[in-house]
Amino acid sequence: MSVKQVPLTCSGHTRPVVNLAFSGISEHGYFLISACKDGKPMLRQGDTGDWIGTFEGHKGAVWGVALNDDGTKAATGAADFTAKIWNAVTGEEVLSLQHNHIVKSVNFSTDGNLFVTGSNEKIIRVFDLNKLDADPITFCGHTNGLRHVTFFNNNRMLVSCAEDKTLRIWDRISGQEVQKMNFNSSPNSLEVSNDESTITVTHGNSVSFLTCDRLSCIQEMKIPTKVYSASLHPNKSVFVCGGEDLIMYKYDYVSGIELEAYKGHFGPLHCVKFSPDGELYASGSEDGTVRLWQMYVGKSYGLWKCAEDSFEEKTPATAVI
Repeated sequence: MSVKQVPLTCSGHTRPVVNLAFSGISEHGYFLISACKDGKPMLRQGDTGDWIGTFEGHKGAVWGVALNDDGTKAATGAADFTAKIWNAVTGEEVLSLQHNHIVKSVNFSTDGNLFVTGSNEKIIRVFDLNKLDADPITFCGHTNGLRHVTFFNNNRMLVSCAEDKTLRIWDRISGQEVQKMNFNSSPNSLEVSNDESTITVTHGNSVSFLTCDRLSCIQEMKIPTKVYSASLHPNKSVFVCGGEDLIMYKYDYVSGIELEAYKGHFGPLHCVKFSPDGELYASGSEDGTVRLWQMYVGKSYGLWKCAEDSFEEKTPATAVI
């Protein structure tokens, strides 16, 4: 008898959840941060969804979020034209970086020393967090607003996608664009695999997997809906994705066979992400909730104590982190 997938529902946001990010695994486990149009990004314990706190300070929708590897720093990018870095332990704002337009994407380098932003200015900026008096390195070439940008190849390279229907690779040292791929529609999500060999990108009704070195297409999967986000399991066995039809899909990465399809959200899925240990994946939706789904349904993990347990609604307290 198959076991029913029962996601944990993390409520508390009042508007659509548009971006999610996990930290790496530390002595305290791992953490999850969510970006929301309500302007109040939330930090949670990653394996349970338990609310830790809310970062207060933005004056507009938050579009991008990131955590450094050990979960001690958080970053947010927002419609108030700022990117902010926070102490994720105390909740204090550490740094606010002014931009000239909406900041859509933020990310830390793996060592936490560099910080990248992508904005509707069509500009990528890389800040050295150890030399804040120095001007950021800028990368120009996109002809429309940035959607996502992140580091790879030991932080030497950057990959970005934008509303100009392109994905681009940049050499951080030379400052040059070195690769470009065109799509028929604007890419909606972008992810680099843990081993930094594979780029996962969603566009239209497709999920494409590309090599990081040459942007060669490894494979492309057609999804039965307009897909907004996809995430590849750390061991590359499966990938999950979701979009317009409210369904969370899981596919076998090698064969392309659909393994699971669950409806849990009450609005389109804007973002999905695997946890660093691969035991669960998170989704954020137009319905204002974050949901956590088990990779191995029925396994005792986190708040899933046994297959018969019902889900637990996670509602944050009113305190600020």
